[in-house]
Amino acid sequence: MKVFKFGGASVNSTERIQQVGHILKSYQDEELLIVISAMGKTTNALEKVAESFYAGKKEEALQLFEAIKQNHLTIAKFLLVTTYNEALDQLVNFFTEVEWLLHDKPVQEFDYYYDQVVCIGELLSTVIVSAYLNEIGFANHWVDVRDIIRTDDNFRDANIDWRFTSERVENLVTPLLKEYKAIVTQGFIGSTDENESTTLGREGSDYTAAVFANLLNASGQYIWKDVEGVMSADPKEFSDAQLLRELNYDEVIEMAYYGAQVIHPKTIKPLQNKGIPLYVKCFLDKDLAGTVIHNKSLKGLPPIVVLKQNQALIQLHSKDFSFVGEKPVAELYQLLADIKIKPNLMQTGAVSIQICLDNHAEKLEKLAHAASDIFDVQVEKGLTLLTIRHYNEAILQKMVAGSKVELLQQTPETVQVVLKAV
Repeated sequence: MKVFKFGGASVNSTERIQQVGHILKSYQDEELLIVISAMGKTTNALEKVAESFYAGKKEEALQLFEAIKQNHLTIAKFLLVTTYNEALDQLVNFFTEVEWLLHDKPVQEFDYYYDQVVCIGELLSTVIVSAYLNEIGFANHWVDVRDIIRTDDNFRDANIDWRFTSERVENLVTPLLKEYKAIVTQGFIGSTDENESTTLGREGSDYTAAVFANLLNASGQYIWKDVEGVMSADPKEFSDAQLLRELNYDEVIEMAYYGAQVIHPKTIKPLQNKGIPLYVKCFLDKDLAGTVIHNKSLKGLPPIVVLKQNQALIQLHSKDFSFVGEKPVAELYQLLADIKIKPNLMQTGAVSIQICLDNHAEKLEKLAHAASDIFDVQVEKGLTLLTIRHYNEAILQKMVAGSKVELLQQTPETVQVVLKAV
């Protein structure tokens, strides 16, 4: 059997959902588990709903959610005829799930409400896509992944309970595959043992697909994207980006760690554990070869460029000019763990530490405040983190030209530079 994953760009319009149907009908005779993301920019739109709700702007949150509702209803009306009424019933149930929450007042942390609201995007998209596939003769069974994937309550970056999830796959998913041959479900989301929705981190749909591929012993995982395959840089940013026809697990893990958006950081491990190849295929032309990711060693890769925008640089200086030793560093790492912040780059000197991280305002403020008990703290925002794998001096100089270098760290394989626009 195979596991397919279609991202948000693959289902962001009626035409693209029809293209999903065209692709899947060419695999009509195979056992497929199909993981689908929220449509287009729905996750971003739902984030704004959650933010307005948490800020006490109930009417604004409801208005923002109404626009999301109407968009999904419009697409459903265009695509569906015989399956419309059944799909509408499901959609209305999910709409109500969010609207009930939006009429309450927040009493828990933001991340909890984020997950309860944002998870709806995947549920809405899969209801519509599953109904459309049934309508065109591609028989499939819709499954709520929250009934399968059990997680802890680390909202926005939940950890999977593999034992429980494995049992659910064996007892529920495997029999359904034998009965229906094709299952449509959601990526990115799961639920706690108290049935509270959780999310697995942004781009977590790839990870969901990998979990299923591992537990179902799939022959391969296929990620369908609106690019030719894995590129050496973001083709929207760099017109000279090259297609990488072949990569190994280690290289992709490195790329993901440094922020490349092609593959979710946690995706590779479940595949690597069982030697399952990952294929990145072109959604717009299914006959293109794309990229295969496996366990073979590779040489001669071109420079691979990753840019992360909206970065912040925290500079921590010891208050009495004493060395930054084990105790303050240990306390700093504990702070990062407690606030759930993952540094993108860290550099330690004799009396100072510099940390580059994503500019999540709430977490950044917590870290700066807590660290001020140990260090003198300065924060600089509006920065960019450039990472180049397999770099050479020429491409490094080209990429930093016209910017101020705030921090640089390099090894023989990788260079990272924090840049400020000038």
